[in-house]
Amino acid sequence: MNGAHEKASPVHLENEAGAGAFLIVCEHASNAIPAEYGTLGLDSEALQSHIAWDPGALPVARAMSAMLDAPLVAQRFSRLLYDCNRPPHEASAVPAVSEIHRVPGNEGLDDDARRKRAERFYHPFRAALADAIDARPAPPAIVTIHSFTPVYHGVSRTVEIGILHDEDSRLADAVLSAAGDGDGHVVRRNEPYGPQDGVTHTLREHALPRGLLNVMIEIRNDLIGDAGSQMAMSERLAGWLNGALAAMRAGASGKEAATWARR
Repeated sequence: MNGAHEKASPVHLENEAGAGAFLIVCEHASNAIPAEYGTLGLDSEALQSHIAWDPGALPVARAMSAMLDAPLVAQRFSRLLYDCNRPPHEASAVPAVSEIHRVPGNEGLDDDARRKRAERFYHPFRAALADAIDARPAPPAIVTIHSFTPVYHGVSRTVEIGILHDEDSRLADAVLSAAGDGDGHVVRRNEPYGPQDGVTHTLREHALPRGLLNVMIEIRNDLIGDAGSQMAMSERLAGWLNGALAAMRAGASGKEAATWARR
């Protein structure tokens, strides 16, 4: 999706008719910046780094969409223009600093400029995701796919796959159980981020009010740096999700079992 034209929709949809139990979201899929914004004052190295997007996340999300027959909703443009996993009132939605990098093109923006960013990037994404959820004949389980850098503010991270949740931990609990020993990976709950870091906005905005099963998956980006590792990770995560949902169905009863049977 890099190099998308400035007039293009900020939302990318795939497999819209997918009939599986899940709906996949990738809020930080692209580092593309429309020409009208220049480079936001950043060099090419910064724009290729994790501050501009989640490297490897989109190929994993796409492969999982195919494996799970799940619709995919992805953002077409860089998180530096607007982070679609943040609400408009948060300063981090349009960051003036990302990790150790100043973002000159975001410095000193007034309320009107920030509002225009939200109108251009966030609100269409939010509406498209809501429409995709509501169009499903049965309520989907929401899965958001992200990647994170192995070193952040100079600190190495030992966690390799994070299974994140907000107030509703049902699906996260089941995924952690299905993951078992992590197939040799270090898998942890709410790491390297958690709801206290403001990263569960999509879950809070779209899943919790509807009572939908939901989970956010963070993958250390050195584990998904090429097509082979991306496919292997997609297969692993899809297997965990299918195992988790199967276990939840088996353990459900009454109205809840009837609802999950349709997923």
